[in-house]
Amino acid sequence: MGLFCVTGFGGKGAGMRGRRKASVGPLPQRDGIDAVRVRLPEDPGGVWGNVGGYLVARFGGAIGAERVRAMLDAGRFVGAEGGAVRGGEPYVAGRSIWFHRDFAAEEPVPFPIGIVYRDAHLVVADKPHFLATTPRGRHITETAVARLRRELGVPALQPAHRLDRLTAGLVLFVVRPQERGAYQTLFRDRLVSKEYEAVAPYDPELSLPRTVRSRIVKERGVLAAREEPGEANSESRLELAERRGGLGRYRLLPATGRTHQLRVHMKALGVPIVHDPLYPVVEPAAEGAVEDFSRPLQLLARRLEFTDPVSGEPRRFVSGLRLSAWPEG
Repeated sequence: MGLFCVTGFGGKGAGMRGRRKASVGPLPQRDGIDAVRVRLPEDPGGVWGNVGGYLVARFGGAIGAERVRAMLDAGRFVGAEGGAVRGGEPYVAGRSIWFHRDFAAEEPVPFPIGIVYRDAHLVVADKPHFLATTPRGRHITETAVARLRRELGVPALQPAHRLDRLTAGLVLFVVRPQERGAYQTLFRDRLVSKEYEAVAPYDPELSLPRTVRSRIVKERGVLAAREEPGEANSESRLELAERRGGLGRYRLLPATGRTHQLRVHMKALGVPIVHDPLYPVVEPAAEGAVEDFSRPLQLLARRLEFTDPVSGEPRRFVSGLRLSAWPEG
């Protein structure tokens, strides 16, 4: 029985990024990933007839009707009490059914996740390069949230924000689901002070520090974002912290959080970040080729600072990671 892709099987919104709420039903997590919950919709015309008819109609186009029937026969679909759901059971609109998706094999990211801070409310992790924050596309179990759930034994762990897969550094995770909204609101309302570090070419003609404002557009299905005329929706302050020969170490302070914002702004200034596979040009590695773990994007989320919405305490966290193109000394 072959594996299937999370997006291919679950359809639109099947991943953690989608609209479906995480399962809190009878099935425990598998590899740090929640089971999928399916709620049977109204069927006024009696089209599906039974549970199996609906599941075949919904998922058969993606993985084949025989595969769906085989999963039913194997007891892969369960009801609220944890018992196996059989295909011939009567159709009851509003009933919830859970199942675990199968995941395609993923190339392991050969770097650990560091823990910068942990208490009963928060986990602040140092995410390595190449590791996605949350499941999406072909990255499901090899993600920061899935790994941390497994390694820390905290199945309810959720990120308060996302860090680009190729960027390393600090990510804030929330231990208690009921508190997640408060921390997410901090990022939404720009109440978190964020500092990044990057290594890029040094240009003696580039006047720094400066604040860059531009309109950035990222289209679904297009790998690279672009700048276009119009009202600015992004803002970054860029500073040169240090120079060594033809390279500079830059301090980047984003005031907004557009997709690839810092990478786009550095490229626009003529100093694209070292080992960036998208800017200034899209390289084969960005289009799904085998990862080159020896060439990480030289961008690091260095610092997070905010007032804790739960405790009221000031919080300041600093990454312990270093960019390989700028070794100590």
